[in-house]
Amino acid sequence: MVSAVAGGTLLDIRVIPRASRSAVAGVRDGALLVRLAAAPVDGAANDALLALLAALLDVPRRDLTIVSGERGRRKRLKVTGLPPATVQTRLEGSS
Repeated sequence: MVSAVAGGTLLDIRVIPRASRSAVAGVRDGALLVRLAAAPVDGAANDALLALLAALLDVPRRDLTIVSGERGRRKRLKVTGLPPATVQTRLEGSS
């Protein structure tokens, strides 16, 4: 789910759009499960995902990049500037 890469951390994420509210909902199949209130239309779900994770990880949104899966439910996201241990701790604190 969380791994180290040059300059930051890589997160494996599973997104469920059109949920009643946006929140991290645990881990499923080795990926962080994130429920999003936004619909997957015109990038709205991706925007909501980046905003939610930026707030949870306490980083600027510009430090988050979708590496793969931009149009799917499974995504890989890079967090620039934070080590994996810090990302893991902040995500666990949000649950």
